[in-house]
Amino acid sequence: MDKVIVVGGGAAGIMAAISAAESGDSVLLIEKNEKLGKKIYITGKGRCNITNDSDVENLLKNVRSNPKFLYSAFYTFDSYRMMDFLESEGLMIKTERGNRVFPESDKSSDVIRTLKKALEKRKVKILLNTKVNKIDIKDGICKGVEVQSGSRSENYTADKVIVATGGCSYQSTGSTGDGYKFAKDADIKVTKCYPSLVPFNIDSDIPKRLQGLSLRNVKMTITDKGRAVYEELGEMLFTHFGVSGPLVLSASTLVAGKDMSDVKISIDLKPALSNEQLDERILRDFSENKNSYFKNSLSRLLPSKLIPVIVELSGIDEQKQVNNITKEERHKLVSLLKGVTFKIDSLRGFNEAIITKGGVSVKEINPGTMESKKVKGLFFAGEVLDLDAVTGGYNLQIAWSTGYLAGMN
Repeated sequence: MDKVIVVGGGAAGIMAAISAAESGDSVLLIEKNEKLGKKIYITGKGRCNITNDSDVENLLKNVRSNPKFLYSAFYTFDSYRMMDFLESEGLMIKTERGNRVFPESDKSSDVIRTLKKALEKRKVKILLNTKVNKIDIKDGICKGVEVQSGSRSENYTADKVIVATGGCSYQSTGSTGDGYKFAKDADIKVTKCYPSLVPFNIDSDIPKRLQGLSLRNVKMTITDKGRAVYEELGEMLFTHFGVSGPLVLSASTLVAGKDMSDVKISIDLKPALSNEQLDERILRDFSENKNSYFKNSLSRLLPSKLIPVIVELSGIDEQKQVNNITKEERHKLVSLLKGVTFKIDSLRGFNEAIITKGGVSVKEINPGTMESKKVKGLFFAGEVLDLDAVTGGYNLQIAWSTGYLAGMN
């Protein structure tokens, strides 16, 4: 029986502890917060998007950084196994739009409660309010950890240590980059870290004027120096600083770390219509209200909050009667509706990022076991690794899968 210490009581750490205990090991789970699963608690707006109900190929397709590294982890413990595990532990789950899986109760606290019961059932010892200061390594072999609890520090020996401390996102949950320090101290490379799945700051006052407006069924394109790097249909939201929402968060994984000097966002407000079809639609609306002013002619086409902005951007006099609008002006309006464009100033910070892009280099980790190639007995799992995915439950599945694989090894 090996003595295993798991550092970090989030998704990856909890699953690593469960998996190690199932393998017959004696497991100690150390968490610096006053309770387990603080970040799980806030995921999915408090509902916890547990995973995505899809096969391994789809899981891999939605991973942005180093998907090939995850073959063993996903094939060992995929989303179906995760769902089966939770149901076997008594949690009722449901699948919603986009194959997103949630607890039937819509309460993330039920997921955490289920995981805690699973830990207790497997006799995992849990230490809360305890910070790990360093990993004890001698002659390339991991020997345990040094911890701090209040003013007192002490050493715990172990045969294996699993680091599952998360990244730098949502630092109020305890993800303050501890795992990166442990890795660097062990001479393990850590790639540069950026906030990801995060809103954009926009270099314009227009988003602030549209604050709170949510747009559905729009197509968003992100370009870098004129080349499209992201294009997707979905939902987005205007905020006081710029834009947010599912489309924006997913796009952020592709622009994190880029030089933002020529990165732009373009919104097609009517993606279901071609330019010609949209022109015909506008002509039809105009012909039904020939004497109305331009500013009053778009109510069937656009949300009321958006109309003044579109009128302004079109360059057409708001008091102009629609029967006097020229073909050229109309075509310019069509082009605008098919591509409202803003310059992206920057990404929001780690305090608003759902995940961290970057982390412990996967080149330094054995993908079949999650063990360090440099330090025997030292494992890494979850967001601390240079792995990230789009929204939809994929990032939590990375945590469950890598945690499970680390624990069983």
